[in-house]
Amino acid sequence: MTEETQHKVKEIKQSLRQLMNGVTAKSMREKGMDYHLSWGASIPDLQKMAAEYGKDYSLAIELWKENIRECKILATMIMPPEEMPVEIVELWMEQTPSLEVAEQAAFNLYQHLDEASVLAFQWIASDNDFEQVCGYHVLSRLFMKGMTPDERGLNEVIDQVLTALQGASYPVRRAAVSCLQWLGRQGEEYAQIIRSATKSYDLGLF
Repeated sequence: MTEETQHKVKEIKQSLRQLMNGVTAKSMREKGMDYHLSWGASIPDLQKMAAEYGKDYSLAIELWKENIRECKILATMIMPPEEMPVEIVELWMEQTPSLEVAEQAAFNLYQHLDEASVLAFQWIASDNDFEQVCGYHVLSRLFMKGMTPDERGLNEVIDQVLTALQGASYPVRRAAVSCLQWLGRQGEEYAQIIRSATKSYDLGLF
């Protein structure tokens, strides 16, 4: 770590202390979020801080190493997606400590990767809840942007969603259903296929 990056990390941690929200931090602890520290800072506050620092690969790497909620979320906001190698993506995914960080990583960073769709399909087929949530959120964002899967991809999404709907994880089920909603909005052909495949679940998507 360069002296400049080290100074920025120290500066950020000092700023986070000033944003401390004890009520939010306590609520996170009670929900079992496993961080060494959590200041309870809001996402808008973190977005503002991220905008001040801009995209910075080295700083993102160092912030992610901190077992602090806000540092990890900030890391996902300032990591330049075009500079992030797949190896680092996989490492961060393995080290993701909470559902919140998984969701923030998907929204702030992973959807913008060149390999976004490939990784998303890998993740929705995982048995790890955080990976599945990330995968479905990334696909949702790609569908929102107008990406449409080929026949094989469509069948894969539907098969994995049907599996998720039978699972015990509510966050995974919620993310999976949201993904189907966005896919169905890409055209009546997709909506019809989804309705047919999920009719026994009465999801009422379209």
